[in-house]
Amino acid sequence: MKLKDLAAQLGVSQTTVSRALNGYPEVSEETRARVIEAAMRLGYRPNASALRLATGRAGAIGFVLEKSGELHASEFLIGMGQRLAPEEIDIVVSPLESDRDEADVYKRLAASQKVDAMVLHSPMPDDPRIDLLHDLDMPFIVHGRSEGAAPHAWLDIDNEGAFRQATAELLALGHRRIANINGPKGRSYVAHRDAGYREALADFDIASDPELMCYGIFSDEQGFRFANALLDLPDPPTAFLAGSMMTALGIFRAVRSHGLELGRDVSLIAHDDEFPYLNASAMVPAISTTRSSMRKAGIRIAELALEILAGRAPEDVHELWPVELVLRESTAPAPKR
Repeated sequence: MKLKDLAAQLGVSQTTVSRALNGYPEVSEETRARVIEAAMRLGYRPNASALRLATGRAGAIGFVLEKSGELHASEFLIGMGQRLAPEEIDIVVSPLESDRDEADVYKRLAASQKVDAMVLHSPMPDDPRIDLLHDLDMPFIVHGRSEGAAPHAWLDIDNEGAFRQATAELLALGHRRIANINGPKGRSYVAHRDAGYREALADFDIASDPELMCYGIFSDEQGFRFANALLDLPDPPTAFLAGSMMTALGIFRAVRSHGLELGRDVSLIAHDDEFPYLNASAMVPAISTTRSSMRKAGIRIAELALEILAGRAPEDVHELWPVELVLRESTAPAPKR
């Protein structure tokens, strides 16, 4: 099915069909709906090269992938792909090597015109990448937010509220030595989680103890090393907050290696992101979590990126999603000492 054949079927000009499919405002909604219905029914797909020539767009959105974030990014990218596939828009993923400057990747993508917009993730509180993308005149949206940077479109979850609620729950169960194994320092979400943790402790007149606050990439091994060291302290924690389910697996191993039982001797709440291959509810014991979906975030980020490319003002795109606390078997009253 070619454009001229579709136009002949509808009894309209090829120009009308093209404008209807590409969202031009001068085409009536009735005509647009009729053209779209016929295109779907007859299996019409616009030629990608011709479409890019007509619109001046690359038909792709860019994403820079850090190696330390591959596991979490996979669910996010699946969500983006689910939303972009019906629009025949691709995702260009640029892996970031450890010795490579991320700014150079953005400059190269902008100069090559291979992408129409970028998705920036894991922002810093005052992120220079945001200013760079503004300077490059590259449309973008941030997964997270950067309070000190120039105005920008963003979608974030309420990390501060999530960790405040999780810490408050553990405090209500009588825990007073609560370890917070967080992500890498210098990221906005890490600072937000720290703030929520400290606020909950302050509500109980407890000062945060730097000895109980750890920072690093989300991995089983890192979680094990941190938890192992903390459980060796003269006054070890009776509860843990884990920044991810990967970290929680390491904490679980460390608890068992000390001859302790999770959900009895030590409590745990993890941030799980609803990974299908790490089901918190199916573990033994089932892990309490602050729950959010990376896949749903990817879907929504893609939708918002499309809206920005269609003309929505980026400074009007601000979404903060609440996070649900789900209590399971890994949380219990603090053990008596």
